[in-house]
Amino acid sequence: MKMRSIKKDVEKIKGKKVLLRVDFNVPIKNGVINDETKIISSLPTIRFLLRYDCKIILITHLGRPKGKRVKNLSNAILAKRLEKILKEGGDKNNKINFINTWSDKKIKSGIEKMKEREIIFLENLRFKEEELKDDKKFAKNLARLADIYINDAFSVSHRKHASISSVKNYLPSYPGLSMEEEIKNLDYLKKSKKPLILIMGGKKIETKIELIDSFKKRSHKILLGGALANNFIAGSGLNVGKSLVDEKNIRLARKILKNYSDKLIFPIDVVINSKKDGNGKTEVKGINDIGDNDYVFDIGPETIRIYAKFIKKANTLIWNGPMGWFEKRKFNQGTLIIARLLASRSTGKAFGVAGGGETVEALNQSKMKDYVDWVSTGGGAMLAYLGGRKMPGLKNLIKE
Repeated sequence: MKMRSIKKDVEKIKGKKVLLRVDFNVPIKNGVINDETKIISSLPTIRFLLRYDCKIILITHLGRPKGKRVKNLSNAILAKRLEKILKEGGDKNNKINFINTWSDKKIKSGIEKMKEREIIFLENLRFKEEELKDDKKFAKNLARLADIYINDAFSVSHRKHASISSVKNYLPSYPGLSMEEEIKNLDYLKKSKKPLILIMGGKKIETKIELIDSFKKRSHKILLGGALANNFIAGSGLNVGKSLVDEKNIRLARKILKNYSDKLIFPIDVVINSKKDGNGKTEVKGINDIGDNDYVFDIGPETIRIYAKFIKKANTLIWNGPMGWFEKRKFNQGTLIIARLLASRSTGKAFGVAGGGETVEALNQSKMKDYVDWVSTGGGAMLAYLGGRKMPGLKNLIKE
């Protein structure tokens, strides 16, 4: 696959004003950033541009404010944290100018005063409803701010939003360095060695269908966990008690079971609790023994043993979605053990890839993230790309 590159065209970029789209949509609780993975992933691109005297206009979204200004979703916290990270890394002269408004006058004034190697960080893109509507006028106004556009936000490149899709129509455009690495590693999966094992958890089935369909011939088995597995258990006619399921996903599960029953492996035992908050009685039960008032919160020990056997024989591994309620300590064993198994098989014995916000969070929790061959910043975007769906953010940046 051919891809444009800022490294190859460095002379065209040197000293220019660059509109850099990143995805700093990080988890924040009580004013504290809990996971900086997405910020760290764009540092190579930011530092490359600073090295070549560029003026960076940095844009990102945060949360889902739905086109309205929401105080606790301001990008101010992101700008402050990025400045600190850059200073800690030795970039002491790169003060970040955060502009907390979408006033054209203030933004243009700030950009006019920019010097080489300076960064302006704009406010949350999703405070503007035009962003979500892929408004061409808004995209054109963004393009007027710079000479070059760079997309380093793979994780949202499946979205048809103005700063991802239409802005490329008005500026010379390139993928960022993180984006290049994403495409290179995900493309490698398409020609990787068998047996290939998919590990799928989380909640929504519809986001996983394209990947299952795309890899149905090449995958050996698909190991299921989380609420995803609950829907398949319910779709098989078994009781899941009061566990997280919905009718739409159960119907989808039944359809998939008809077409891929020989590929799918779902839990034979689960960890249940008698209360929704997880503070009731905890037990391990076979899937035939789940009661009407039980809540399924994790895969069980026998399921883990079976999954481990498949993982240990794999030459390629793809993981998306936790195996259970991993945020709660008593229900995190399934997810953490899968993370460790994936890491132990990766970087040599097999090619291992993990992606998705919760999956990355679980890998961080297991302290095994550095042992996985590639950790994608995108969950939905990774599934969409591997599933062969068109990606608005990649159009004109890469060619088949």
